[in-house]
Amino acid sequence: MSRAQDANRSFFPFGNPFRMISPKGSKISHQLLLVLQAFEATLEERLTRLIPESKDEILSLSWMTLAMRLLCESHSDIKTLTTELELPVNDWDAKWIDVYFDISMKLLDICNAFSSELSRMSQGQLLLQCALHSLGSSSSEQYDRACSSFDGWKQHISSGNPRIEKCGSILDGLLGSLDLPKVKKSAKGKVLVQAMYGVKVLTVFVCSVFAAAFSGSTKNMLDLDVADVYSWAPTFKRLQNLVNEEIRVRFSCGRFAVLNELESVDSSLKELYPIIRGVVDPTEMKLLPEIVGQLGRSSGNLSQGLDLLAKEVDSFFQVVLTGRDALLSNLRSGATVIHSNVGVTEMQR
Repeated sequence: MSRAQDANRSFFPFGNPFRMISPKGSKISHQLLLVLQAFEATLEERLTRLIPESKDEILSLSWMTLAMRLLCESHSDIKTLTTELELPVNDWDAKWIDVYFDISMKLLDICNAFSSELSRMSQGQLLLQCALHSLGSSSSEQYDRACSSFDGWKQHISSGNPRIEKCGSILDGLLGSLDLPKVKKSAKGKVLVQAMYGVKVLTVFVCSVFAAAFSGSTKNMLDLDVADVYSWAPTFKRLQNLVNEEIRVRFSCGRFAVLNELESVDSSLKELYPIIRGVVDPTEMKLLPEIVGQLGRSSGNLSQGLDLLAKEVDSFFQVVLTGRDALLSNLRSGATVIHSNVGVTEMQR
């Protein structure tokens, strides 16, 4: 676990979670090992899907949408695994439940922060639409209005979001929860712990990438040092190194935004400004329709991408919330099987 300035700290702040699945106490049967191996193979497949063919795909809204979708699927797989293991509520240590609710509270908080930022960026689309409408006329007055709308959009996008600024403390809390309380004499519990660990590593990674992209700062980026004992560790390290390196490069270049769709809109604006402000050769006015068309397409891609990502973030929120409700219901009824999403819950928005 590390931030940029904390690269040498241990990834396991409360000890090595791998010790919890060692042969001590209750041994894991061959059948349970097969179940665990199948789960981790699926997790590795999802990590592989997040490795883009080109660095240009990193931090596109489509890549972020895929990441959130795969995160939902992984948490749903934990629910399925818990059902298959038929892990009784009585086997849950009180500390397990405490950690469960603590993690969920943080996940719901960070989902709300991401939803808030996506909504804020979507609101800026009104300014782009006003500007594009103004460009439908060739009068200087309309051009001035378009410029004013464009300036307003850039200022809106560049302004901070207090809820995103709080993501750093939430991520710190999630880091601390990567290690679960020690599993007692339960082979099924040991399998669940290791499966949960992989999903939570993916969760922390995705959330840290989102927080960095939305905050416009690398301070929320995390470098997770996963032990090689996990079959999916090499793939995860490759993914993390590729994504984090590209994010740092983009920030170091002083880009207006690290999100591809935002940068595409800004690039069109840079071409458009000199023409509508009349600071270029009048003959270049013939390029105006083409540039306006490109801006319209970029704006449309941004709007669509924001909508799709917002839906996936909301889906993840619902996965978390459903897990909470299911766990509470089982605890109240004393059901023998937990039909829930382990690793997520608490607090409604």
